[in-house]
Amino acid sequence: MSEKPFDLCIVVDDDEDILLAARLLLRQLFAEVKVTPQPQQAIDWMADARPDAILLDANFARGATDSSEGFRWLGRILERDPHVSVVLITAHGGVQVAVRAMKEGATDFVSKPWANEKLLSAVRSAAALSRSRRGVVETKSSMAPLAPSETPLLGSSPAMARVLSLIEKAGPTDANVLILGENGTGKELVARELHRHSRRSSRIMLSVDLGAVAENLFDSELFGHVKGAFTDARADRIGRLQAADGGTLFLDEVGNLPLHLQPKLLTALEQRKVTPVGANAPVPIDVRVISATNLPPDQLGSESRFRQDLLYRLNTVEIELSPLRERREDVPMLLDHYLRQYAARYDRPAPALPDDVRDALVAYDWPGNVRALRHAAERAIILADGATLALKDFPLPRAAPASVPHVQASAVAEPVAADLNLDRAERQLIERALQKHGYNISNAASELGLTRGSLYRRMEKHGL
Repeated sequence: MSEKPFDLCIVVDDDEDILLAARLLLRQLFAEVKVTPQPQQAIDWMADARPDAILLDANFARGATDSSEGFRWLGRILERDPHVSVVLITAHGGVQVAVRAMKEGATDFVSKPWANEKLLSAVRSAAALSRSRRGVVETKSSMAPLAPSETPLLGSSPAMARVLSLIEKAGPTDANVLILGENGTGKELVARELHRHSRRSSRIMLSVDLGAVAENLFDSELFGHVKGAFTDARADRIGRLQAADGGTLFLDEVGNLPLHLQPKLLTALEQRKVTPVGANAPVPIDVRVISATNLPPDQLGSESRFRQDLLYRLNTVEIELSPLRERREDVPMLLDHYLRQYAARYDRPAPALPDDVRDALVAYDWPGNVRALRHAAERAIILADGATLALKDFPLPRAAPASVPHVQASAVAEPVAADLNLDRAERQLIERALQKHGYNISNAASELGLTRGSLYRRMEKHGL
């Protein structure tokens, strides 16, 4: 089993579907995910172990929508451990609830139903902040909040050779680096490699997903606040920039930062100082900034989308990651790596990959890039029936020729019609819905007429 970046996450919610969905999602970040509908149970667990993060529902009583219970339990949790990061979740929240959550000590606020990537980002950053607060930054392993790399930067293509050369040259410097590329191309891996090559490699590397930071919480989240700065600000809270002091700050999705907030970030980076909310004096910071965005260069260069003075501050060195469809020669190496990795993880023999299957996978465009390829390899290892993989073991779209639409309709209907086993038919339908919607759980569940929780349970049942 590969090492997880964090040890323990506790999820508290009175909805069993939410508990199941959170446990399935968060186990990729945490060695252990404990779930409970009882807040007191979470506090009892804290007597024996220190969680890296707690996901706490804001309402427990039937029909409650004012979040008062959640804030009461938030206070009790922080009394037990002032350094733990708590992410508040609720289906009945708005700006006022989010602001109050942050004022009362929550690290972040997430609305239900959540987007998986946003929740993962919020919880990952929360767990990293817990580590930072507790001062476990004396060793490299505990000071790297970004997940340990399960995937090295693999590839022999000219495009990857350029990326690796830039990392080797820019890594040892303190130059700011901007990483460009589509989703799933490995921007976070490049950031991690730059940090590993730097003179700051023994210090913290802290990630901030700027696309997930609420506008009204931007100042408190990035710059922190002091005790008494506002009602119920019971303790000082350091911001993300100060938490990364001495190390590397990774600004993910920087292109999503609203235009009117960009001057605040620019000022902090230019002056190398932050002023927490409610403080009178600025606090000096020493950070190396690495940024990433999936915005294409023409949009990033537009004054109506991104301040050019901030862009110049961020892109002393610019690294662009090509999509997988433009470096197909890297696909075989990536496939071999992931198939071996997941075979070892699930204690299965490494399967054979016939040349015709490999050629088909190389020819595929991989819209989700390396992330999609990794998912496909894991699925193939789990579902393969024999020692040799077939193309059907990979979740690729099966599009029929456009000139024969009646054949396409028949092909779609045939798997269920030909196999009357209810379990297998259900699995096939779920797989098809997931593939159609790019593994977006909400959209797939909606098309299947299920709740997200019901779909999660069926996915777990069928090993998807």
